[in-house]
Amino acid sequence: QVQLVESGGGSVQAGGSLRLSCAASGRTFSNYAMGWFRQAPGKEREFVASISWIGRYYADSVKGRFTISRDNAKNTVYLQMNSLKPEDTAVYYCAANPGTLLPGGSDPNYWGQGTQVTVSS
Repeated sequence: QVQLVESGGGSVQAGGSLRLSCAASGRTFSNYAMGWFRQAPGKEREFVASISWIGRYYADSVKGRFTISRDNAKNTVYLQMNSLKPEDTAVYYCAANPGTLLPGGSDPNYWGQGTQVTVSS
């Protein structure tokens, strides 16, 4: 079992930045692909970014603005979000999956509880 706890959400004006963190516990963190998904009101949850032994992946909508990284010594994954737009407003979920976590792939095995990000214009 893997437990995931997100932090770092909040409210920011368009053009601003936020950094989300996700602390993981329960299993060997380095063996897991980690990712971020988001769900806006009235929309389906969507892939944002992932990081694993095969590399980093990003949704087209966040490429060049968001950066995913991980610190295996701290069992933590981060999402640095720059140049935020109102359409980035959503609940952001951390996710973990053994091996890989690819856009359009199967759902990850583990989810965090989510953290709200609100971007005002």
